[in-house]
Amino acid sequence: IVFFYSPSDIVKNDIAPLKTIRVGGLVADDSVKYGAESRVQFTVTDGAESVVVAYAGALPDLFREGQGVVVEGAFDESRLFQASNVLAKHDENYMPPEVAEALKKAGTWKGDEQDADYSKDY
Repeated sequence: IVFFYSPSDIVKNDIAPLKTIRVGGLVADDSVKYGAESRVQFTVTDGAESVVVAYAGALPDLFREGQGVVVEGAFDESRLFQASNVLAKHDENYMPPEVAEALKKAGTWKGDEQDADYSKDY
Protein backbone atom coordinates (compact mmCIF):
# COMPACT_ATOMS: atom_id res chain seq x y z
CA ILE A 1 0.00 0.00 0.00
CA VAL A 2 1.26 3.47 -0.89
CA PHE A 3 -0.09 6.21 1.36
CA PHE A 4 -1.14 9.60 0.02
CA TYR A 5 -0.17 12.89 1.69
CA SER A 6 -0.52 16.60 1.04
CA PRO A 7 2.50 18.79 1.86
CA SER A 8 0.68 19.91 5.06
CA ASP A 9 0.26 16.24 6.05
CA ILE A 10 4.01 15.75 5.54
CA VAL A 11 4.78 18.58 7.98
CA LYS A 12 2.29 17.25 10.58
CA ASN A 13 3.49 13.63 10.37
CA ASP A 14 7.00 12.33 10.79
CA ILE A 15 7.44 10.41 7.53
CA ALA A 16 10.39 8.05 7.78
CA PRO A 17 13.07 8.30 5.09
CA LEU A 18 12.86 5.63 2.39
CA LYS A 19 9.14 4.96 3.05
CA THR A 20 7.29 4.99 -0.29
CA ILE A 21 4.43 7.49 -0.34
CA ARG A 22 2.52 9.71 -2.74
CA VAL A 23 2.50 13.48 -2.37
CA GLY A 24 -0.02 15.62 -4.20
CA GLY A 25 -0.60 19.31 -4.74
CA LEU A 26 0.21 22.01 -7.26
CA VAL A 27 3.57 22.55 -8.91
CA ALA A 28 4.66 25.85 -7.36
CA ASP A 29 5.24 28.81 -9.68
CA ASP A 30 8.89 29.51 -10.52
CA SER A 31 10.02 26.29 -8.83
CA VAL A 32 10.93 24.04 -11.77
CA LYS A 33 14.69 23.76 -12.30
CA TYR A 34 16.07 21.51 -15.04
CA GLY A 35 19.47 19.86 -14.71
CA ALA A 36 21.65 17.50 -16.67
CA GLU A 37 20.63 13.99 -17.72
CA SER A 38 16.84 14.55 -17.59
CA ARG A 39 16.98 15.63 -13.93
CA VAL A 40 14.47 18.13 -12.63
CA GLN A 41 13.73 19.65 -9.24
CA PHE A 42 10.44 21.36 -8.38
CA THR A 43 8.23 22.21 -5.44
CA VAL A 44 4.81 20.70 -4.72
CA THR A 45 2.56 22.90 -2.60
CA ASP A 46 -0.92 22.82 -1.12
CA GLY A 47 -0.83 26.57 -0.49
CA ALA A 48 0.11 26.17 3.16
CA GLU A 49 3.20 23.92 3.03
CA SER A 50 5.62 22.74 0.34
CA VAL A 51 7.79 19.73 -0.49
CA VAL A 52 10.86 19.91 -2.74
CA VAL A 53 10.92 17.04 -5.24
CA ALA A 54 13.80 15.66 -7.31
CA TYR A 55 13.06 13.47 -10.33
CA ALA A 56 15.14 11.87 -13.05
CA GLY A 57 13.29 10.94 -16.22
CA ALA A 58 10.77 12.19 -18.71
CA LEU A 59 8.00 14.31 -17.24
CA PRO A 60 4.41 13.90 -18.43
CA ASP A 61 3.53 16.20 -21.35
CA LEU A 62 0.93 17.90 -19.14
CA PHE A 63 3.41 18.76 -16.35
CA ARG A 64 3.75 22.51 -15.72
CA GLU A 65 3.80 25.12 -12.97
CA GLY A 66 0.41 25.74 -11.39
CA GLN A 67 -0.77 22.27 -12.47
CA GLY A 68 -2.03 19.52 -10.19
CA VAL A 69 0.50 16.75 -9.72
CA VAL A 70 0.98 13.56 -7.73
CA VAL A 71 4.51 12.26 -7.17
CA GLU A 72 5.39 8.83 -5.85
CA GLY A 73 8.67 8.10 -4.12
CA ALA A 74 10.40 8.56 -0.78
CA PHE A 75 12.35 11.11 1.22
CA ASP A 76 16.08 10.57 1.28
CA GLU A 77 18.19 11.09 4.40
CA SER A 78 18.51 14.83 3.65
CA ARG A 79 14.66 15.14 3.47
CA LEU A 80 14.62 15.71 -0.30
CA PHE A 81 11.72 13.84 -1.87
CA GLN A 82 13.12 11.51 -4.54
CA ALA A 83 10.28 10.80 -6.96
CA SER A 84 10.15 7.57 -8.91
CA ASN A 85 6.94 8.53 -10.73
CA VAL A 86 5.25 11.84 -11.65
CA LEU A 87 1.57 12.00 -12.62
CA ALA A 88 -0.13 15.09 -14.09
CA LYS A 89 -3.65 15.72 -15.35
CA HIS A 90 -4.76 18.26 -17.97
CA ASP A 91 -8.11 19.13 -16.40
CA GLU A 92 -7.52 21.90 -13.87
CA ASN A 93 -10.76 20.92 -12.14
CA TYR A 94 -9.42 17.45 -11.33
CA MET A 95 -7.80 16.88 -7.98
CA PRO A 96 -7.50 13.78 -5.81
CA PRO A 97 -9.87 14.33 -2.85
CA GLU A 98 -7.07 14.63 -0.27
CA VAL A 99 -5.26 17.28 -2.32
CA ALA A 100 -8.49 19.16 -3.08
CA GLU A 101 -9.30 19.31 0.64
CA ALA A 102 -5.82 20.58 1.55
CA LEU A 103 -5.92 23.21 -1.21
CA LYS A 104 -9.41 24.34 -0.17
CA LYS A 105 -8.27 24.75 3.45
CA ALA A 106 -5.35 26.86 2.25
CA GLY A 107 -7.65 28.91 0.00
CA THR A 108 -5.60 27.97 -3.08
CA TRP A 109 -7.83 25.62 -5.08
CA LYS A 110 -10.53 27.24 -7.18
CA GLY A 111 -11.98 24.10 -8.82
CA ASP A 112 -15.69 23.43 -8.87
CA GLU A 113 -16.53 20.35 -6.78
CA GLN A 114 -19.51 19.35 -8.89
CA ASP A 115 -17.34 19.23 -12.03
CA ALA A 116 -14.42 17.41 -10.39
CA ASP A 117 -13.89 13.74 -11.16
CA TYR A 118 -12.10 12.20 -8.19
CA SER A 119 -12.04 8.64 -9.52
CA LYS A 120 -9.78 8.78 -12.57
CA ASP A 121 -6.08 8.35 -13.21
CA TYR A 122 -4.68 8.42 -9.67
